Amino acid sequence: MRRVVVGMLICFSVSLVAQDTLRSDTLRSDTLRPDTLRSDTLRLDTLRSDTLRSDALRSDTLRSDTLRPDTLRSDTLRSDTLRLDTLRSDTLRSDTLRSDALRSDTLRSDTLRSDALRSDTLRSDTLHLIGAGDGVIADADTADSICIIGTGDIMFGTSYPSTTYLPPGGDCSPLLRPVHHILQSGDVLFGNLEGVFCSEGGTPKKCKDTTMCYVFRMPDHFSACLVEAGYDLLSVANNHVNDFGPEGRRSTSQILDSLEIAYAGFITHPWTTFEKGGITYGFAAFAPNRGTMDLKNYEEAARITRMLDSVADIVIISFHGGGEGKDHQHVVRGDEEYLGYNRGSVYRFSHTVVDAGADVVFGHGPHVTRAIELYQGRLICYSLGNFCTYRRFNLRGPNGIAPVIKVYVDREGSFLSGQVVAVYQPGEGGPRVDPGKRAIQKLIELTGIDFPEQNLTISPDGLISTQK
Repeated sequence: MRRVVVGMLICFSVSLVAQDTLRSDTLRSDTLRPDTLRSDTLRLDTLRSDTLRSDALRSDTLRSDTLRPDTLRSDTLRSDTLRLDTLRSDTLRSDTLRSDALRSDTLRSDTLRSDALRSDTLRSDTLHLIGAGDGVIADADTADSICIIGTGDIMFGTSYPSTTYLPPGGDCSPLLRPVHHILQSGDVLFGNLEGVFCSEGGTPKKCKDTTMCYVFRMPDHFSACLVEAGYDLLSVANNHVNDFGPEGRRSTSQILDSLEIAYAGFITHPWTTFEKGGITYGFAAFAPNRGTMDLKNYEEAARITRMLDSVADIVIISFHGGGEGKDHQHVVRGDEEYLGYNRGSVYRFSHTVVDAGADVVFGHGPHVTRAIELYQGRLICYSLGNFCTYRRFNLRGPNGIAPVIKVYVDREGSFLSGQVVAVYQPGEGGPRVDPGKRAIQKLIELTGIDFPEQNLTISPDGLISTQK
């Protein structure tokens, strides 16, 4: 009988605790120790929006074995209970998830706010959110991972042959603002500058019909849009850097130097190094075009890559090559000819530079998405397509969609994981997040066909991982 009475009293006491919505005396610091809230044990099954009630946050549901991060999905974090703007990837840290950050007065359904999950106590290296629909948050496999984001072709509009080819009001800022949150969510941001900054001067390449001739000249002040978006690194190795001759290349170099944006690809500026976040990066870019470092000189590309590998922690190589358009979406394991010109072998080039020490390879040139390949533990992206190309580009069909690829590597440059964010360019151009995720679907299709033998998978949500 004594045991029955004691049991009834215990049940009555537990009931009172649950109804009292987690009084402070049930959330003592000695019961919410940091070692019991490890990042590898944070589950979101028990933190879904439909269960964030005081009666669902009983002390018996805050056990370390029921809180795991792999279920912290974006679709279960409602904005009215746990705002995502306070769960920035650079602020989520489990070893500082202290009891004073989980105060009893903030663990009620109407008060689970950002002040209960303060940004100074949560860091992303131990709490990874996978598959966020807008690409803000992606998976990283280790606390020491580095996120390098690659985007495709960039041309904000041209004043030649007419200023009508510029965005309204001569302002390029609205073009990239819808995707700033994606571009600014990594450690290093790369893109291919498909044109020159040259407000005046220079000699345009000759065209019989200027309305059908693609010659690009962006006003100098458009370079501010690169800074606003957060670009760290640009390739200038492509066919359009010659559109206004040596003066166009010189003007572009001067502007990028003044903005402290690293770049490479000119014969006069073949490679570069820069430091960010305590990491030294080496970068070089190549193309089969006049005035640029020659993609088809594989031995020289390997030599430059080896040199960069000897002085940098992580080496990024870019190339501009391959045929163009919807009929050239597949990676060819040999030379490619387009419009009667041999553009070299992007497959041979990519393998050559990886063998020489490249850690990430970003390709562009075809104006469409191409496959990705994991080779020797390094990721090769064969074409990132048209990313932000205003007016003078064909944006129909596959030309109007593109992947933004977030590549996670360790401090030695080895591939850990990746995340693809699908974008598209409606109207005259300018990227928007694609709810249909068409670039992801295309990447899955092309990669499966062109590299079926590799140990790499791409999920429908764009998560890139190696097969276990």
